[in-house]
Amino acid sequence: MWVPPEMRDPALLHAYTHKSVGYWGAVRLCDGKLVYRREGGMFNKVTCTEFLPQFYRQSTRGPRRVVVNSDNAQYHHSRMHKDWRAEVAPKFELSFLPPASPDLNPIERVGKLARRRGVHNRYFPKLSDVTQTVEGTFEEWRRGNETLRPLCTIT
Repeated sequence: MWVPPEMRDPALLHAYTHKSVGYWGAVRLCDGKLVYRREGGMFNKVTCTEFLPQFYRQSTRGPRRVVVNSDNAQYHHSRMHKDWRAEVAPKFELSFLPPASPDLNPIERVGKLARRRGVHNRYFPKLSDVTQTVEGTFEEWRRGNETLRPLCTIT
């Protein structure tokens, strides 16, 4: 593509990239509170093992047992956190959804709503602008709310 000399300032040109950002996330159905963590790298058994205790600490309050609906990603079944899951099983359990059923996974609805509210059909010159926008929405949802609670209820 030919660019006129006056437009050749690198600050004015943006190259398309495949950069992205991902988030671990879970919603407490009792109050709609979102627990999330930005993942800078790959989603794998190591990062899953880091997120699960964070979610456990933020979701287990009081005598109630927490049952987490989870998809069947390999890292959710990892032996790396199997001992930890057994240790916290009286208060915290991963319950797996049927394979290939994203419509049943409540967190998929949260991601779709976050994209629609924050980034859909908008231009962001930097990836940090995307994360700032998305995390602004997530911070609103970090407190209990009536947006996520009914959205994530399986009826």
